[in-house]
Amino acid sequence: MSAKESKGTVVLAYSGGLDTSIVLVWFIEQGYDVIAYMADIGQDEDLEAARAKATKLGAKKVFIEDLKEEFVTDFIWPTVQANSIYEDRYLLGTAIARPCIAKRQCEIAVKEKAQFVSHGATGKGNDQIRFELAFYALTADIEALAPWRMPEFYKRFVGRQDLLDYAKEQGIPVPVTKKSPWSMDANLMHISYESGILEDPATHAPEGLYKMTVSPEEAPDKKEVLEIEFMKGVPTKVTNKTDGTVKDTPLELFQYLNVVGGRNGVGRIDIVENRFIGMKSRGCYETPAGAIIREAHLDVEALTIDREVRKVRDMLSVQFTQQIYNGLWWSPESKLIRKFISDTQEHVEGVVELALYKGNITILGRKSPKSLYDAELVSMDVEGDYDPRNSTGFIKVNALRLRENARLRGGDI
Repeated sequence: MSAKESKGTVVLAYSGGLDTSIVLVWFIEQGYDVIAYMADIGQDEDLEAARAKATKLGAKKVFIEDLKEEFVTDFIWPTVQANSIYEDRYLLGTAIARPCIAKRQCEIAVKEKAQFVSHGATGKGNDQIRFELAFYALTADIEALAPWRMPEFYKRFVGRQDLLDYAKEQGIPVPVTKKSPWSMDANLMHISYESGILEDPATHAPEGLYKMTVSPEEAPDKKEVLEIEFMKGVPTKVTNKTDGTVKDTPLELFQYLNVVGGRNGVGRIDIVENRFIGMKSRGCYETPAGAIIREAHLDVEALTIDREVRKVRDMLSVQFTQQIYNGLWWSPESKLIRKFISDTQEHVEGVVELALYKGNITILGRKSPKSLYDAELVSMDVEGDYDPRNSTGFIKVNALRLRENARLRGGDI
């Protein structure tokens, strides 16, 4: 098909896997020019092999973008400052990667004067929403193409066997085998596993599933002690007190905590969560560095952040976490909340010492030059500047509405 007959250019978020390879070939078959785009966010894959594969399959251009440093500093760090955690357990490893990937994808689309952007996310999951809300928030003049919501695509590929058959017809290499009957998404923050045998929430995740972490039972029998330094609510240095290793750049320390946490069995969860689209799903996650940093950050905050400021930040953190999960990172309200949360971290500075042992993270101690903790004031052995008689009036004032409620409506006795 000539350039004049082309339906336009689409920038496809390409992984090199089965689904996006089929999407790439299918777009070309439908008359589109395809630019394959791969974001290196620490997924530990052979991206040059994926480049060669995309080129062989017919991609007009291939972009491989190293976003690892940006992913840590511009996306992961704000979630650390907010103590973001979805439904009490999920540290947002996949959700926070999507706005990072989408940003560079849109920049490429604008640069290459592409009319369309696309992804390989299914019509049942969260990622379709996250990608497309990001696309439209970043570039109002572009159109998102979602093959798994296009009848001409999903009616042709009803099940996985249809994909495999098409791949065979088109000469597309297939990396999926019967030995791995689940899907996996990896980046610096975590690895997630879902679908296949994991769709039954009662089915135990096989031990061979996990890639980043050893089983806690197989972890060393000796604890490993770390010291993590924070400045403005983000880690700036990690020192392994057990073997002397020191890491002091954002990317290096995050990668190192993944390694040390992984070898100590830290960061595994197996959960059922509520997708934004309205259904429940089961997922298994490994987030060793994220789990370690969150525990340490909570602890240094306990020393340094004002009680009422923390209350307000925590209320906004719930909204912020929901925004990330639902794909609203680039929304005006999310930008506003990020600015506020960043301000709350001005004095969150200090050092936390902790131990890793067989899947557990144990805080050993903490200190900070910005600490609001006064040992003499709180001591049971020293009176200090506090007059215990002041508590009498404090209690009476706070008890006023309680006593009135009991007097006018009757107590519970």
